[in-house]
Amino acid sequence: MRFYSVRFGCLLAFVCFVSLSWIKSIPHHEGSAIQLDLQTLYERLLAAEQLGVEVRKDLSNMLEELRNMSKAANNTHHTVNNTNDISTVTERRRQEHSDLHTQAILQPNIYAFLPHLAKHPESLTPNILLGQGRRGVSIVMGVPTVKREKESYLVSTLSSLLYSLTPSEKSDILIIIFVAESDLDYVRGVAEIISKNFPKDVQTGLLEVVAPSQYYYPNFTSLKETFGDSKDRVKWRTKQNLDFSFLMLYAQDKGTYYVQLEDDVVAKSDYLSTMKNFADKETSKDLLYLEFSQLGFIGKMFRTRDLPMISEFFLMFHRDKPIDWLLDHILWVKACNPEKDAKDCNTQKELLKKRYKPSLFQHVGVHSSLSGKLQPLKDKDFGTQALFRAHKNPPAELSTSLIHYQQHSLDRAYGGVDFFWATAPIKNDYILFNFSLPINITRSV
Repeated sequence: MRFYSVRFGCLLAFVCFVSLSWIKSIPHHEGSAIQLDLQTLYERLLAAEQLGVEVRKDLSNMLEELRNMSKAANNTHHTVNNTNDISTVTERRRQEHSDLHTQAILQPNIYAFLPHLAKHPESLTPNILLGQGRRGVSIVMGVPTVKREKESYLVSTLSSLLYSLTPSEKSDILIIIFVAESDLDYVRGVAEIISKNFPKDVQTGLLEVVAPSQYYYPNFTSLKETFGDSKDRVKWRTKQNLDFSFLMLYAQDKGTYYVQLEDDVVAKSDYLSTMKNFADKETSKDLLYLEFSQLGFIGKMFRTRDLPMISEFFLMFHRDKPIDWLLDHILWVKACNPEKDAKDCNTQKELLKKRYKPSLFQHVGVHSSLSGKLQPLKDKDFGTQALFRAHKNPPAELSTSLIHYQQHSLDRAYGGVDFFWATAPIKNDYILFNFSLPINITRSV
């Protein structure tokens, strides 16, 4: 606005200057008429100049008012901006304060106990070599197995577990073999052996073979030696804690009960129905686990809903103590009052577990999975395993190329009075049953 008023004043001055110059340039001989017209023009110009002064004064006043209005508007805008800025900052701080109060607490997870797993997202994905995804069974059995230097008992253990199962029992159980090795060739070899020896049980989904990722195990060289154990033994017991934890986490959504076994045991013939009946009878009690063997971790039965808590405890202290000690510590945490004595503590712990007698599983391995260690442990409560069950068989003529030992002949076994015991068979040996009449061979459920 100020720019236009200056231009107007300059233009008015220029017009006055040109008019005066033009008047002075008119010759005097043109007569009095022209002088009269010029006089009139001069008076008008003076009036216009006076009017221009007044207009300029009015414009100046208007400009001053506009300037004042502009200042007021700027101040108002600045105040509004400041207010908005303050409001924005206040809102941001309020939101940050609110976020501090509404932010979810970080949940503990397996990466807190095994931080090396965070480098490999696939490290917790099980490598499933055999399986049909069976779920909803009554009992899930976990059998971890490792490479042994001397002798493997795995096939014998699985044969013992499967031998006496009826078809209905086979449909209500899942046996998970966890090959706790990172050597893929060895893992595939174990899966091939199981598939070859138990093809029907693999096909129906009764048997599963899984292995951990090659990134699952940490670097064991930094383990601290404790309780007088050698570095190899500390590594062995630490890895066992990790193996059992992995197996428990894998099995937690597949059935009602979970039974922890080892790969060098033998089972009594009626073990499954006995365990189910005993577990069903005790299901209403506040128990952490049931025991079907007194040796180490063999035959421990847990509710699958408790497995996440149990495995998390094992993972939390996997470097510190053997797994059977850690299980006892869970009982201590749950039951013992620090203000009372050890006798009361032991009494309270006994209320959280219950043992079935006689034991249903016997340890048969001599060579431990720990290199160089002999472990001829036997469960005294296992008793004597029945070596045969009498059956009513149809008439038949029997023959065999095998030589029986003492009185344990094939005829006595077929007649239901003894078991058949012969020397080790070789290629082309046979047992022949010749029925005189056609019969239908079935098996009762």
